[in-house]
Amino acid sequence: MKVANFILALGVLALASSFAIAYDPSPLQDFCVATDDANSGVFVNGKFCKDPEHVTADDFFYSGLNVASETSKQLGARTNLLTVDSIPGLNTNGLSIVRIDYEANGGLNPPHHHPRASEILTVLEGTLYAGFISSNPAHRVFSKVLKAGDVFVFPLGLIHFQLNIGKTPAVAIAALNSQNPGVVTTANTVFGASPSLVPDVLTRAFHLDKDLVTKLQKQEWVNPSELDSYSNSY
Repeated sequence: MKVANFILALGVLALASSFAIAYDPSPLQDFCVATDDANSGVFVNGKFCKDPEHVTADDFFYSGLNVASETSKQLGARTNLLTVDSIPGLNTNGLSIVRIDYEANGGLNPPHHHPRASEILTVLEGTLYAGFISSNPAHRVFSKVLKAGDVFVFPLGLIHFQLNIGKTPAVAIAALNSQNPGVVTTANTVFGASPSLVPDVLTRAFHLDKDLVTKLQKQEWVNPSELDSYSNSY
């Protein structure tokens, strides 16, 4: 019986370990700087590793995160997410960072989730109403009003948001524990899908009139990292 219990415990531990490394595996070398050069030979986390002899400090560097981004007219916010595509040295390190700029009086980073990362956000300027929603069946809202210096955590895979409730612009910086966390913006995904979902799916799911669903599907849905078609005209 003791042997059976030991084997069972070992199996559970092995299973847990496989889940723990299912997202960004730990590196087996000092670094694996991402490159598009297929001749490099080593392929890790979806990227080829640059020849270590050709790696420089610039592969681990980015300049300009202090610069505010123009916000979109639709959302009043803009994200600048630095992943492995922006900083090749992030490859295998399980990290990314994002700056978020919010317009005064309602700039919104809309409800979204990261399928491969949890997030820790720090407010640098302004006042944000931020929170996340737990999964089925409870759908509990965990929210706080955050001011400069406040920190808030968004757990892995849960829908979260930030709204600027202040009268001045706001800025936040967040770190995520994946080199490529992914972003799924809720409204954009369901109403801006391509090709469009059958309206009956959204009519029933969201308790909406079919005409309203069709109207929403025809609208422009701007991702937080992008500018809408109207922004450049102002």
